[in-house]
Amino acid sequence: MGLINKVKLNFSSMIKKIFNKRKARIGIYGPPNAGKTTLANRIIRDWTGDAMGAVSSVPHETRRARRREGVTIESNGSKVSLDIVDTPGLATKVDFHEFMSHGLEEDEAKRRAKEATEGIIEAVKWLDDLDGVILVMDSTEDPFTQVNVTVIGNMEARKLPLLIAANKIDLPESSPARIRSAFPQHTLIPISALDGHNIDSLYEEIAQHFG
Repeated sequence: MGLINKVKLNFSSMIKKIFNKRKARIGIYGPPNAGKTTLANRIIRDWTGDAMGAVSSVPHETRRARRREGVTIESNGSKVSLDIVDTPGLATKVDFHEFMSHGLEEDEAKRRAKEATEGIIEAVKWLDDLDGVILVMDSTEDPFTQVNVTVIGNMEARKLPLLIAANKIDLPESSPARIRSAFPQHTLIPISALDGHNIDSLYEEIAQHFG
């Protein structure tokens, strides 16, 4: 057996081992304002009746990782118990002027920028403790961003299995096909975390792969 085939076999075995766990710690990652907390809230509300946290149009509203344990998802006879980790939005640069453009005073904007930067560092550290990742992308945006490429490259280097949630398909400019074309090596589920459109397909995928 060639070296490449051996690597593929080892990687496939690793994915099978992780995805066959009865309980998995899954991180929800992505750029700011892609809909990570909206999706976390949707999952937790649908399966527990609670919510993870507040959402906002201001970038970096989530500036600390938030964890919810024991969220059980059932779909098509498959069942998985998850620890959901909602992480701060990943960015290559956090500028306090961006917060000021949303009406915040300079002192508050600088405080949020500092917290957001610390949150990004925390989110990267969480990758060491996760069994898999749901990567949320805004399907109305160009997927070939520095953040998306860096995040996926980081996860692939860590050999962390991931599902891509192509979010915001409720918007007319949405194009999940662009994301699928950009990252064809990963499973992609088009969804609207806001209105729940196609969310059952995501639950089915989560239950099958992480269960």
